[in-house]
Amino acid sequence: MPAISRDEVAHLARLSRLALSDAELDEFAGQLDSILSHVKAVSEVAADDVAPMANPNAVTNVTRPDVVVPGLTPEEALSGAPVVEEGRFSVPQILGEGE
Repeated sequence: MPAISRDEVAHLARLSRLALSDAELDEFAGQLDSILSHVKAVSEVAADDVAPMANPNAVTNVTRPDVVVPGLTPEEALSGAPVVEEGRFSVPQILGEGE
């Protein structure tokens, strides 16, 4: 006996607001039955001695210490700017401020 019937697939399709043809209902019933039988086989595996886990590999946070390195001076940062005013980048006004 299949784990899921054609009528159950039709019911799930209605709940999901999916329009399935008769051929699709038959096809999906077979596919879902196969999937459920695989799930059943996996659930029957004796794994009582295995602790629940999210990842089988022992993963730890790998970090490195922060190292302070010198950055650009203000003059170096502004050296490629087309327009500089009072030690800052100068850009065209775009938000209509000051009108």
